[in-house]
Amino acid sequence: MRQGWSQRLLFVTLAVIALLGSGHLASPGASAVPPAPALAQPPDPNTSAPQPYPVMNRIADKLIQKYQTSSCQQLSEDRIQRQGQPRSPEEQRAIAVLHNDPQMRQAFINKVAGPIANKMFECGMIP
Repeated sequence: MRQGWSQRLLFVTLAVIALLGSGHLASPGASAVPPAPALAQPPDPNTSAPQPYPVMNRIADKLIQKYQTSSCQQLSEDRIQRQGQPRSPEEQRAIAVLHNDPQMRQAFINKVAGPIANKMFECGMIP
């Protein structure tokens, strides 16, 4: 099944920034933090607790910023330009990391899904 252009853009961005980032992505199957208890309190914004995936968070932030600052026309042009292009080795590596680390994948999708879906809705790209 062919993935949509927004997923491809997301993974390309993830791969490029991962290669340029100062940290490293978690190794496949490894988890940076144990799962939170079911009734855990939300994190206190006044504390500076370390983030479990700092590189992934930077990538997600940049992707969100791209969607929020791009016009609908720019996003549409990017979509057309990316259609039919093969994935780069970096993109394939980033996809593999997300496939192998379900906690990182969940954190990434939870972070980017809302802002990206809202922009796509505003642009008429989804119903």
